[in-house]
Amino acid sequence: MLMSAADYRESLRAYKPKVFINGNVVESVADEPLLAPGIAGVGVTYDFALREEHAPLMTARQGTSGKIVNRMLHINETSQDLLYKLEAVRLVCKTSGCAQRYLAHDALNGLYQSTRLTDERHGTDYSQRFLAYLHHVQDNDLTLGIAMTDAKGDRSKRPSQQVNPDVYVHITERRKDGIVIRGTKAIVTGAPYMHEFLVMPCRTHAPEDKDCAVCCAVPCDAPGVTIIARPAGRPGEAAAKFSAKYGQSVGVVIFDDVFVPHDRVFLAGETEEGGFLTTSYATHHRHSCIGARAGFGDLLIGAGALMIEANGLDAERHSHIREAMVELITITESFYACGVASSVYCTKDPAGSVMPDAVFSNIGKLLLATKIYDMHRVAHYVSGGLIVALPGPDEDHNPETRASLAAVMGGRPDIPADQRAEVARFIEDLTVSHEAGWYSVISLHGGGSPEAMKREIWRNYPVMEKIELVESLLDRGVLNEGQRVSKQPGRCCATGCEVPEPLQRTDVPALTRAAE
Repeated sequence: MLMSAADYRESLRAYKPKVFINGNVVESVADEPLLAPGIAGVGVTYDFALREEHAPLMTARQGTSGKIVNRMLHINETSQDLLYKLEAVRLVCKTSGCAQRYLAHDALNGLYQSTRLTDERHGTDYSQRFLAYLHHVQDNDLTLGIAMTDAKGDRSKRPSQQVNPDVYVHITERRKDGIVIRGTKAIVTGAPYMHEFLVMPCRTHAPEDKDCAVCCAVPCDAPGVTIIARPAGRPGEAAAKFSAKYGQSVGVVIFDDVFVPHDRVFLAGETEEGGFLTTSYATHHRHSCIGARAGFGDLLIGAGALMIEANGLDAERHSHIREAMVELITITESFYACGVASSVYCTKDPAGSVMPDAVFSNIGKLLLATKIYDMHRVAHYVSGGLIVALPGPDEDHNPETRASLAAVMGGRPDIPADQRAEVARFIEDLTVSHEAGWYSVISLHGGGSPEAMKREIWRNYPVMEKIELVESLLDRGVLNEGQRVSKQPGRCCATGCEVPEPLQRTDVPALTRAAE
């Protein structure tokens, strides 16, 4: 069953989560004005799946059930699936800024791989449990919150060394019918308006921290769950030309002795496989983040071009403006190209799904994380100083100032001053407001810090092949493997699990662009 945005909003009424925003309890998530932009952002993923022109991107046939499901919940089986997912995320994010729901896709794909691996190693039945849960989520077209990042406490100490053990979510009791979890997840995207939470480990845990290596599904209103969140976007602010309509809430989720039945438990102490799940999710998620920020780049490019026009300039004749716009385009499309390459050079997982190439995924995410500030700088350059000098929107209706402001704040005579002001405020909202600063931090640290991406690039890049290449050209003998510290080729993560070799250029079939 594919829901619409209206259906999704209505479905939230069936849940009664314990939510606090700005120190106040939220009586009804579906009716809370401070959450409306976030609900609208997720809603885009629902409505676009019902549009005929977007259906090839926004829906897919699930291989394990044969049913048509929302792309945000689909398990990727081919390189083409990854390309379509990448473009689907860009499509919804260039409308909503951040559609949020793609995190569910990334977690489901990571779990599809990790549960199969854990079963093979330990004789568990996690994959069977997960497959039943996956079909439940797809059949009901649910939205999942990914509760992954623990509060962590003193980051120089491991979980078992923390003064307060609840800074990590951990298993406190193991029963015949399930487990009990306790602790805090600190950064949960869209937390107040999710149907359920997927609790996941945020790092590779040592054996003494095995109780933190837990993955399970918890309804948003399960007894013992408390959500403390920030508003989504800038609802109700007249100057917020974008984020009053679309935004994103993030919440701290506290699990206070929450019981989880066995059929919703997908990892319970298997530390190495928990590390694999973390790495697998990170690769899928960084691949998705590339599409999301490319959509944000589309917004900046379009707004910059409109502002140039309203200012009376022409990129064809003014080379400095053209060069700036080309820089913005180059930044956006360069990290997006990494997403395309990651899709094409994917690897087939033993579970039957495909994994985006880790090197290209992490390079693309590292580029967008560090270049987001350059994207803002270029947008500021081409738009001029009006974005911070323009008086507030209340002056647009002030009879004492409106006429004089319109007379001097205009640009091209054929473009009304109020249209120029509207574009200026749009760019201000995206690049200068407190919401813009928050999006920058999310771009920098969302999906892991830049340092985490650098480690993954170094760990997965075939440096040894380059060394052997140069040594062969220098006619030198290659050092024995034991004489040189290097990443072992063919290993996908720190746990050392084997994966098939990545596609070579000669192996890649002709692929057409998913959509214009």
